[in-house]
Amino acid sequence: MLRLRPFAAARCLPAGPRLGPLCLVGNRGSFARSWPPAGGRGPLSRQVRAAAGGERLPVLKTPKGTRDHAPAQAALRERLLGAVVSCFKRHGAAAIDTPALELRDTLVGKYGEGAKLIYELQDQGGELLALRYDLTVPFARYLAMNKITKMKRYHVAKVYRRDNPATTRGRYREFYQCDFDIAGQFDPMIPDAECLKIVHEILSDLQLGDFVIKVNDRRILNGVFAVCGVPESKFIPACCTVDKLDKVPWEEVRSEMVGEKGLSPEAADRIGEYVQLHGGLELIERLLQDPKLSQNKVAKEGLGDMKLLFEYLTLFGITGKISFDLSLARGLDYYTGVIFEAVLLQQENEHVEEAVSVGSVAGGGRYDGLVGMFDAKGRKVPCVGVSIGIERIFSILEQRLEASGEKLRTTETQVLVVTPQKHLLAARMKLISELWDAGIKAEMLYKKDPKLLKQLQYCEDTGIPLAAIVGEQELADGVVKLRDVATRKEVDIPREKLIDEIRRRLEP
Repeated sequence: MLRLRPFAAARCLPAGPRLGPLCLVGNRGSFARSWPPAGGRGPLSRQVRAAAGGERLPVLKTPKGTRDHAPAQAALRERLLGAVVSCFKRHGAAAIDTPALELRDTLVGKYGEGAKLIYELQDQGGELLALRYDLTVPFARYLAMNKITKMKRYHVAKVYRRDNPATTRGRYREFYQCDFDIAGQFDPMIPDAECLKIVHEILSDLQLGDFVIKVNDRRILNGVFAVCGVPESKFIPACCTVDKLDKVPWEEVRSEMVGEKGLSPEAADRIGEYVQLHGGLELIERLLQDPKLSQNKVAKEGLGDMKLLFEYLTLFGITGKISFDLSLARGLDYYTGVIFEAVLLQQENEHVEEAVSVGSVAGGGRYDGLVGMFDAKGRKVPCVGVSIGIERIFSILEQRLEASGEKLRTTETQVLVVTPQKHLLAARMKLISELWDAGIKAEMLYKKDPKLLKQLQYCEDTGIPLAAIVGEQELADGVVKLRDVATRKEVDIPREKLIDEIRRRLEP
C-alpha cells in the first residue's frame, strides 16, 4: 500500500530537470512517482534505482594520500613551480621528461629501506612495472640508455610512494618533485656548490622563514662507521638508522642500531660521539686532526672535499645558512659523496599563531655510481643534484594564504568586453575577437543581454583590471569606453587605438 506523506516527512531525492523532488515512502523505499518513464533512463534513474533497491552509492573521494586542487590552489602551485623553474633556468638547465612507469628492475635495489614504498604493478603484457619513486633513478636510466656523459637538466613531474600520508605536513602518496642535476666529469665540488647555491636562492626568494642547509658526506659517514668497528656489510643499514636522528633522540637511534641492526653497544656509543657533532670549517679542521678519522682514507677524502666545498660556498656568500652536520645520512642507497638537506627552522608569519611543522623542504647529493648500474660495461657518469620539496613548501604557502584572507587570482584575463544595452551581442563578439587576435587575454559573459552591473561586478570578483565597454553611443562615435576597474575611471578611446592603449596600461 503506497501513501503519499507530507513533503517534510518523506525521504526526498534531488529534483530532476522536469520534476519536483521525488519523495520516497512506503515499504523498502517504494517511490511515489514512477521515474524514469518506461523505457527511459533519466539523469536520476541510477539514484532512484539505488534507493529503491537498497543499494549504497559509492562514496566520492580521492584515494588516500592524494588530493584535488581547486582553481585557487592550482594557481598558487603554478606560481610556486614557476619560481623554482625560473631559478633552474637561470643556472642553465634544460628540461627533460620520462615516463611515470618504469620497469620494476630499474627501480628495485636503489632506495634502501624506501624500496618497500614502491608502487609495483601486476604483470602488464609480459612486463613487470612500477610507478616511479623519484626522478633521480629515471634520470640515471635515461643517461645510460642514451649514452649521455654530460648534461645539466631539470625535471618537474609527479612521483608515487606507498607511504603513510600526513597531508597537513605536505606528505602525500602522489606528489610533485622538482629536480635539478648536473651530470659529467668536472673538477671536485664546483657543481656541488652550485646545487647548494640553488637551494639557497629558492628558499630565500620564497621568503619561507629562517632555514639551514645541512651538509655531510657519505664517505665521512662510512669512515666513521669503519673506525667505530661497524662491518662494511652494515654501513647502509647503520646509515638508514642515523638518518632518523632529526626525528627521534639519540637514545632511540642507539637502541635500533643495537637491537635491530645488530651493532655492538660499544660501536653504537662510538658512533654517537661523532654523529651528534655539527658546525662549520672549524669542525672540519678538527676532524682532519682526529687520530682515528685522519687514518681512514675514505673519511680523509670526504673531509678534504668538504673543506673545499666550504671554501666555494664562502665565495658564493652563503655559509651563514650552511651547517656541517654529521647526523645527516639520507637513507637512499645511491648516494656516494656530498649529501645535503634544507630544513625550515621556524615559521615567520604574523598571521599564523603556531609554526607550521613541515620538516625538510629540499635535499640531494652526489651519486657517482648510479648511471653505471644501468650501463652494460659499468661506465660511470658522476652526478650531483637537488630535489625541491614542492608539496611541503606548498602546504606552508597555502596555510599562509588562507590565514591572511588574501584572494588569489585564478585566471589571467586582462579585459572584460562589456555592453550596457540589449541587442549588442554582435558588437561584443566582434570586439572580443579583435582582442584575442591581438594576443590580449579577454572574456565576455555568456548571455545575450547581460546586465551592466553584473558584468562590472564580475570584473571586481575575478580581478580583471580593465573593462572595454561598447554601447550604442560608443558604436556611433567609433570609440570604446575603457574602464579601470580598480579606480572606476572611464575614458573614451578611438577604436583603432584601443589595442595600443590596452597594452600600454598592462605594461608592468
